[in-house]
Amino acid sequence: MFGIGSRDLGIDLGTANTLVYVKGKGIVLREPSVVALQKDTKQIVAVGNEAKQMIGRTPGNVVA
Repeated sequence: MFGIGSRDLGIDLGTANTLVYVKGKGIVLREPSVVALQKDTKQIVAVGNEAKQMIGRTPGNVVA
């Protein structure tokens, strides 16, 4: 699984933000730790920044 060409990385699943750090590149992803779900089907509608923008603006069947 890990071999030639593998990268060292770290993932921080924080309360407010999720970060991905790649050795030699720094932080390559910084997104809010938010998921928007459809209540009845539990289907993921959006994640990260897109889901955060939906907070308080979704129809009744979607929660963020």
